[in-house]
Amino acid sequence: MKSKKTEMNADQTLTPREIVAELDRYIIGQQNAKKSVAIALRNRWRRLKAPEQLREEIMPNNIILIGPTGVGKTEIARRLARLSGAPFVKVEASKFTEVGYVGRDVESMIRDLTDLAVTMVKSERVAEVEGKARDLAEERILDILLPTPRRRESADAIAERSEDVSASREKMRSKLRAGTMDDRMIEIEVTSAQLPLMQVMGPMSLEDMGINIQELLGNIAPKKQKNRKTSVAEARLLLTQEESQKLIDMESVTKEALRRVQDNGIVFIDEIDKIASSRGQHSGPDVSREGVQRDLLPIVEGSSVNTKYGMVKTDHILFIASGAFHIAKPADLIPELQGRFPIRVELNSLAASDFVKILTLPQNALLKQYQAMLQTEGITLEFQPDAVDEIAQTAFEVNEQVENIGARRLHTILTTLLEEFLFNAPESGAGKTIRITKKLVQDRLSTIVKNRDLSRYIL
Repeated sequence: MKSKKTEMNADQTLTPREIVAELDRYIIGQQNAKKSVAIALRNRWRRLKAPEQLREEIMPNNIILIGPTGVGKTEIARRLARLSGAPFVKVEASKFTEVGYVGRDVESMIRDLTDLAVTMVKSERVAEVEGKARDLAEERILDILLPTPRRRESADAIAERSEDVSASREKMRSKLRAGTMDDRMIEIEVTSAQLPLMQVMGPMSLEDMGINIQELLGNIAPKKQKNRKTSVAEARLLLTQEESQKLIDMESVTKEALRRVQDNGIVFIDEIDKIASSRGQHSGPDVSREGVQRDLLPIVEGSSVNTKYGMVKTDHILFIASGAFHIAKPADLIPELQGRFPIRVELNSLAASDFVKILTLPQNALLKQYQAMLQTEGITLEFQPDAVDEIAQTAFEVNEQVENIGARRLHTILTTLLEEFLFNAPESGAGKTIRITKKLVQDRLSTIVKNRDLSRYIL
């Protein structure tokens, strides 16, 4: 059974315009970037609907997002993955090392993507069998609370006792479902595989070679029944999980996960500018950076990567790269890799007016988050419009004076502004209203803007 939430089909796939509208709920501005990723996502659905003889030939148009930190590059990719329900993994290019050196090689991101896809599909399958698993767990608990008649008794005695047990069982079932027996302690049997302890030495781990040692040993090692004393409530959870695992066909899960990775997978490569070699420098760390680029090339071009679940073809995985490119330029990447990212989108730096929108408009706006947190203490937090303007202007000025970290500046500006309120909230008492005015913002944040040395410590 396929999950409606995660499968892109003709009835529910969003159009590019609808995708942009969804992204607008969380990300302010950057319309060019939103359009590019929306088209890329829609093209994946178009490829699956294309004639079969052309389907394999239609390659994704990979994207490079260029712009300073904190303008929404990562958030666009993350929200896009949530919209599509596709397997999505974010990696940092600077963390990879060239093959032959100690560290993670670039193929590990495909293994991570596959692991994530298997977890996604498995969660869906668990949700599908949850009702049946809960019923089976309930029967096991009832068997413990009301044991079946012993075989040594006569047939008539067993029949008579069975009727009594059946009636008692239904009464007990009603109590179980009502939760009146949740605190009662019982002893249950849970299955655990006894895996031998072993240590793997060497520069390359088994995970890097795509070998699942736990599964290999799990098939050999005997399953052991372990007695555990626990409450009925916890027993229900443990036994439901155990029954769910028995009902799931892991071969089917793996097959579906591999299909999703190959057809719908999205890899977001952050800080790709950090592996670009500066012009004219081809020694020291630049050689290693170029080596990572060359290792990355076949994966982005399309190749097969060995994972513990099987071979994964990367031909149709969508790669979205991003970087600030303050020092290096996209042209400093090796030409072959540049060609594999045909779409380049420049994201705009954020102005004070953008900060005002970021603080108030998105569904997960920062001001709404702080209001919700203080509401848990019974305190109402109100921001006057001119106070919001002042917060935005302060964040913009600090970005101009020190390092421009975009919208991330708002987090620390707000933390500094609300620090005393957040600290004293539990003692303030429920029913209190805190009003943030322009004067309060100026009083608490003016020293940060005026003192450039101090502002360096306030991120």
